[in-house]
Amino acid sequence: MTGVERKKYNWRRNRGMAAAYLVLAVFLVFSLFPIYWMLNTSLKSDTEIYEKVPTFFPREVKLDAYHKLFFETTFPRALLNSILLATVVSLVTIFVCMLASYAITRTKMRGSAAMSRGVLYTYLLPRTMLFIPLYMLAVKMGINNSLFGLGLIYPTFTIPYAIWMLIAYFKTVPKEVEEAAVMDGCGPWKLMFKVFFPLVIPGIVSTLIFCFTLCWNEYLYSVIMINDSAYKTFPTMLSELIVDDVFAWAPLMAGSLISCIPILVVYSFSSKNLTGGFTSGSVKG
Repeated sequence: MTGVERKKYNWRRNRGMAAAYLVLAVFLVFSLFPIYWMLNTSLKSDTEIYEKVPTFFPREVKLDAYHKLFFETTFPRALLNSILLATVVSLVTIFVCMLASYAITRTKMRGSAAMSRGVLYTYLLPRTMLFIPLYMLAVKMGINNSLFGLGLIYPTFTIPYAIWMLIAYFKTVPKEVEEAAVMDGCGPWKLMFKVFFPLVIPGIVSTLIFCFTLCWNEYLYSVIMINDSAYKTFPTMLSELIVDDVFAWAPLMAGSLISCIPILVVYSFSSKNLTGGFTSGSVKG
């Protein structure tokens, strides 16, 4: 390649990279704009929020919405309730579903294919069909209006989802890996926890994150089951800021913005485990 050809090649490559970065920047602006608008609205006064012409920057930064949210409402307690509930339910769900998915995909169990399809059908059932019988059951058991009751109800939609996802991940592991481990003397439990599960860490972590997100954003069951403000989750607590046709936009946006932080923290700490290819090279042949 001559010097002129090399210059033309570099110019075309730089132009292509510049175009790619421009497109990424445009998509990034569109993706982050709602978050910026929540922050912008949360720092405005009510008068400025309801102006006909919206302002892209607050004329005067006010923290009244955050003060009201933390000192005049039960938002801190509701946020802690959501964190506790989502963490416990997602961890228990992922542990149970790891064992169930392994049994369905890797053992010679009769009816495993039917069970796999049944899990999918269960996940596809709309929650609006289930909340009335679940509520009646919770009332008869005396666990309504409590975090324990929600902790027993949330797995009705997290477990089918997690099993459905993990089955797909577990099927990607070559059976030769397990056969080699058995040849080396691994027992069933050691085979699962020391050999098999470490190979599918990305799938387990991604499923755990989505289970946490499902519990974190859940509104229907919590608004039906919980009446006591001490046990409300943050989505139901924020909905109480809407009275008739009056919307407390600044506190609503402040609460929505703060509620994004735990999800971002979970994603940030888990990002290093969300890389595939752990099984590549595990089997030669």
